[in-house]
Amino acid sequence: MSKNYDDLIKVVNGIGIVPVIVLNDPAKAVPLAKALIAGGIPCIEVTFRTAAAEASIKAINAEVPEMLLGAGTVITIEQAEKAIAAGAKFIVSPGLDENIVKWCQERDVPVFPGVCTASEVQKAVSLGLNILKFFPAEASGGVNMIKNLCGPFPQVKFMTTGGISPANLAEYAACPFVTAVGGSWMAKADLIEKEDWATITAMCREAVCAMNGFQFIHFGINTPSAEDASKAADCLSIFGMQKKVGNSSTFMNAEIEVMHSMFKGECGHIGFKCYNVERSINYLSNYGFTVDEETVKTDAKGKIKVAYLKQQVAGFAIHLVKA
Repeated sequence: MSKNYDDLIKVVNGIGIVPVIVLNDPAKAVPLAKALIAGGIPCIEVTFRTAAAEASIKAINAEVPEMLLGAGTVITIEQAEKAIAAGAKFIVSPGLDENIVKWCQERDVPVFPGVCTASEVQKAVSLGLNILKFFPAEASGGVNMIKNLCGPFPQVKFMTTGGISPANLAEYAACPFVTAVGGSWMAKADLIEKEDWATITAMCREAVCAMNGFQFIHFGINTPSAEDASKAADCLSIFGMQKKVGNSSTFMNAEIEVMHSMFKGECGHIGFKCYNVERSINYLSNYGFTVDEETVKTDAKGKIKVAYLKQQVAGFAIHLVKA
């Protein structure tokens, strides 16, 4: 894989969502792109399903350079040529066309062909690809099919598109074999037609939070010593909470952690589960949060299991834990 390909995959994985957009009017391309970015999704796949695709890509490339811009539903080399000339940085196809793949590879253009069978995945792997579009996702077996495919092909991950909505987004977001989810629910055609950019921005924010899967897990309270922690725990136990004493802290049920020392945070910490800690760190960086590298712990595959953020909220550090 080229550095260009690897760098783009890192960005896409960090965002986690690729809006798949059909544009009929190039004049709406730039305000739509800005609405997506305002909602926390600086990525777009403009599909070649309409004659407006090329002009739309060109407009976004010229006026919204911070947008990661791709072209979708590319089914001919001619369309790929037009897309790249207009400013697209990656190509997505609904199926696996070896000619398009090789054309893109010869020009160091990241390409993500669509697959839904083991034979197609094997062919894509033979062409040197390990990030593929799984399409149509729901109709092809959804997350269960993805997990089955990744048994014989553990090096492969998927950008999933087709039938994904807020109702099943969490299932895909939690799957370790899904690098990003594609869809149009956050920027539906009627909203684009009405130029309802505020609603699109709001729906993007909801989608990003759902993709991260944030869930409160516990509240940490700092105390100066184990003796002070024990006293605090005894007080909380009168509310019916069960005490479990550990080496560095005492848990009251699973919701309150009483620290045996003045740990991270002026007052303590707030713990949140998330599907992908790296992705959540990337998302939270948009709001000024940065990771405390000294607190990062990884699993055998090098993926972050837990990490604290440097910034505090009302005197409490933020603790991220992989779900």
